[in-house]
Amino acid sequence: MPTGVALRDVREQLFDAADRILLRDGPSGLTSRAVTTEAGCAKGVLHRHFEDFDAFLAEFVLDRVDRMDAAAAALRAAAGTGTVTGNLADALSALFGSVAVAIVALVTFRDALRVRLRRAWPAGVPVLTEAAVMVEGYLAAERDLGRIAAGADVETLAPTLIGAGHLLFADRAAGPPDAAAVQRMVTTVMAGVLR
Repeated sequence: MPTGVALRDVREQLFDAADRILLRDGPSGLTSRAVTTEAGCAKGVLHRHFEDFDAFLAEFVLDRVDRMDAAAAALRAAAGTGTVTGNLADALSALFGSVAVAIVALVTFRDALRVRLRRAWPAGVPVLTEAAVMVEGYLAAERDLGRIAAGADVETLAPTLIGAGHLLFADRAAGPPDAAAVQRMVTTVMAGVLR
């Protein structure tokens, strides 16, 4: 790799490279050499900015979780518009169509990463728990608007939708489910509470 090449936002460049590798090759393909090669920089660049590769991965995962804030705000803003099932199906497709499924596999794949993440994220898998919070906030807003039943248990519905959505999208070999499959799953989970 050439040295002396100015890198603008090194962290972001490395994180974007990790996204591409995870989506293309899965967690087993994500190595420090693969990341720096994909980013077009020398291997030492990663180690100048991060304590070690697991520190890089932990910051990468937490950065991707932070990026979910915009999706959460957009979903919450959709409350009262369109259909509840349509909004949820779109949000789940966007979430699991991103690098989120691969991040879940990465966290499961690397013991040292899980240990590091526990320092900042004491329970659950960061991407999935943040997604559940996002969906729960949306469902609470829809409940407040009367579009789902007043007694709807949004604290249970949200992780149910996230878990079922994850299972639909988790098969990397088969590719993502079609929109009808996602809509059917959401409709089934929400059937008892829709108004």
